[in-house]
Amino acid sequence: MQVIGLCRFSYPALGGFQIEHDTIEERRQYLYSPERLEERFRLFEATTLPCFREQTDEDYQLLIVIGDCLPKPALDRLHDLTTGMKQVQIIKRQPERHRKVMKEILNAARDDFNQPCLQFRHDDDDAVSVDFVERLRIAAEECKGLMAENRSVAIDYNHGFLARFGPEGVQAKKVFRHLLGVAFGMYVRGGCPLTIMNFTHHRIGNSMPVVSYPDAPMWVRTLNQFNDSPNTRNSKIEMTPLDPELEGEFIARFAIDQDYVRQVHSVA
Repeated sequence: MQVIGLCRFSYPALGGFQIEHDTIEERRQYLYSPERLEERFRLFEATTLPCFREQTDEDYQLLIVIGDCLPKPALDRLHDLTTGMKQVQIIKRQPERHRKVMKEILNAARDDFNQPCLQFRHDDDDAVSVDFVERLRIAAEECKGLMAENRSVAIDYNHGFLARFGPEGVQAKKVFRHLLGVAFGMYVRGGCPLTIMNFTHHRIGNSMPVVSYPDAPMWVRTLNQFNDSPNTRNSKIEMTPLDPELEGEFIARFAIDQDYVRQVHSVA
């Protein structure tokens, strides 16, 4: 079954952000400010890309959506960071309504519209477990009876870590969060035009069945100064530095190497 992931990288959409701007130009200035772009690139490099490079199931697509106005140095850096990742496709689009353009991109990526697929959404500052794609396929097999009766079914892995990344390394706290939107997928029946971007992730249970897996930690959600959600951006959640056991778990589960995190976040 085809697995398609979608990740916005500073795409200046109309809508789609909790931080509001009156004009597209104001949104561009915010998204492309040097301080913000630098933080996004550091998190993308040390948090997001390692886990996708190390997926135990390599048969997936990761669509990275950018604005056609992304500054060239940033575009070149994005290409450099994803070189050699056969699953990555960088898609340029002009600013459009957020959900409209994301739905179009996902449906255009389907190899055969009449066949079912699995879709996931991903933020450019988070990580999923290295077996995330494999487990999506396992979930589809385990729930094939449910999926046969529904045009779409959400798949939610609700166990993971909140974390902060910086020159000192990683601080984290293990939590359970329902429908957070990371390590979050959706089955779509063949011929159905719905996509995972049709729905607000935390309300998707109003529209379809949700299958939740609370077992192994499946995601890392970063807290940083440019989080779109004010609740996340201003979070006072207490975290602790990774001890040796947890440091090993971050490498094994998410391919996050704390030494590399320190290196990336320490560059002047």
